[in-house]
Amino acid sequence: MSRLTWQKSSFSTGGEGNCIELATTATGHIHLRESDRPDDIATSTPHALAGLLLALKDDSWTPSRR
Repeated sequence: MSRLTWQKSSFSTGGEGNCIELATTATGHIHLRESDRPDDIATSTPHALAGLLLALKDDSWTPSRR
């Protein structure tokens, strides 16, 4: 994976290292990571991430049980 430029919310100023960071690529993929675990990166398309965020917001998402 090429070098990503990570951004975090301006509200994440506590300095505790526990915020979500986001990066995008030219292919349109969105990468998310937690600042205290920078090697664990989740990758999504904008459409899939928007669907997840909407489901979480309206409380209609439930994790699958495996």
